[in-house]
Amino acid sequence: MTPADILLANRLADAAGQAIRPFFRSTYTHEAKADASPVTEADRAAETAIRRIIDAECPRDGIIGEEFGEKTGSSGRTWIIDPIDGTISFMAGRPIFGTLIALLEDNWPVLGIIDQCINSERWVGAAGYPTTLNGAPVQTRSCRTLTQATLASSGPQYFSQHDGDHFMDLAAQTAHKKMLFGGDCYNYALLASGHIDIVVEAGLKLHDFAALIPVVTGAGGMMSDWAGEPLHGASDGHVVAVGDPARLEDVLEALACQH
Repeated sequence: MTPADILLANRLADAAGQAIRPFFRSTYTHEAKADASPVTEADRAAETAIRRIIDAECPRDGIIGEEFGEKTGSSGRTWIIDPIDGTISFMAGRPIFGTLIALLEDNWPVLGIIDQCINSERWVGAAGYPTTLNGAPVQTRSCRTLTQATLASSGPQYFSQHDGDHFMDLAAQTAHKKMLFGGDCYNYALLASGHIDIVVEAGLKLHDFAALIPVVTGAGGMMSDWAGEPLHGASDGHVVAVGDPARLEDVLEALACQH
């Protein structure tokens, strides 16, 4: 990963935003995918715009995108694209969705962008660099105990019964009256900026979490799976993000309660 890759990733986010903005709170086509999740004309337009640039400028790089699948590369580098993470929020006119762009080298995320094109907010995380929001460094906040922690997740409907029970075991030990549902990738951006303490989710795919890792870690936070293992290209989609790394073991212990 080089400074040129960071510049390219920003251009990819620019192109995605240009494709998305005309559709926001406007008219567009949409349909249900095989898993019943929605996909819109804006999702496909944004991913098409990103892929066009990568194909032209980095033809040996692989691509994995939510809408158009995988293109195998030969460089050992793969771009991971979620053109609109939070499509339901997009369709509801809520500007808390985001475009996620990540670069993996040897299956490890080294660069990530969370771009909210309506609010003109862009978080950029890259190995060896501090995470920035619109060019200014951001920092996660300290959290002395779980009882003080603000916990967020995309929603209870995304957990299985088993995972949901474990999540609620954790929630009971946090400042649960401040718990937040909804937000998708935007929760991780807010954690990186010091506004949320913990995000926990399950069932995520690589395009949902790859870009988040450099953003959170570059701001001083930490991410892992529910067993405490580092996240990478083969992780199973159980995701924990903490702003204060000192709370990670507390979160993992709470999630491990037996049922």
